[in-house]
Amino acid sequence: MLTTGDGMTDMKSIDSIAKRALELKQSGMNNKEIARELHLSENTISWLITKGVKSKKPKGDAPVDVKIGWTSIGVYGARISLMSSILADILVEEAEIRGFEVDTAIGLAINGIPLATHISHELDIEFGVYRPPYNMEGPGAMSSNYASIKGKKVVVVDDVIGTGETMIHTIKDLKSQGAKPQLILTIVNKTEMMDIEGVPVRAVVRARSLVD
Repeated sequence: MLTTGDGMTDMKSIDSIAKRALELKQSGMNNKEIARELHLSENTISWLITKGVKSKKPKGDAPVDVKIGWTSIGVYGARISLMSSILADILVEEAEIRGFEVDTAIGLAINGIPLATHISHELDIEFGVYRPPYNMEGPGAMSSNYASIKGKKVVVVDDVIGTGETMIHTIKDLKSQGAKPQLILTIVNKTEMMDIEGVPVRAVVRARSLVD
């Protein structure tokens, strides 16, 4: 069962999402990139793309998933700043409770970057950008235009944690590059994971589908 952000099943909305997924596929994006763009799992993307091709019929029911949309926040810098302030406040709270310090905010490309930028500014800490690898094969890349991470105590910021696969790879990769991840921050956590690779996860919202 695929539901939209308000928890309702809307076939018109699902059809529009399927159309968008197919458009992204035709533009050259792979399923993992589309999944990150639309905040859905790869299984859901595969189902949607098949649904978007009129000559094909998806096999089985739609995968259990929740479509997260935060366009109302993303279209205005002021709203992104306000959401980032909420995340920064959560970071300060966790640091006090758990007794850690953070000196660098790492934004995951693409959607975690503006959030981490504002957190960096608000808390007066360094800012870095991490690009996950294509198809999760091999290491990702830290942008050399921003802060280095070796020996740094970092908070990792993204907009949505879907299956958790990208974040698992990210944390392992950052550790291998000498970073010391202290906390993961996200707007929405679609998983049951409270920590990833030993790093606590805090979200503004946890969104899970409940099935019998």
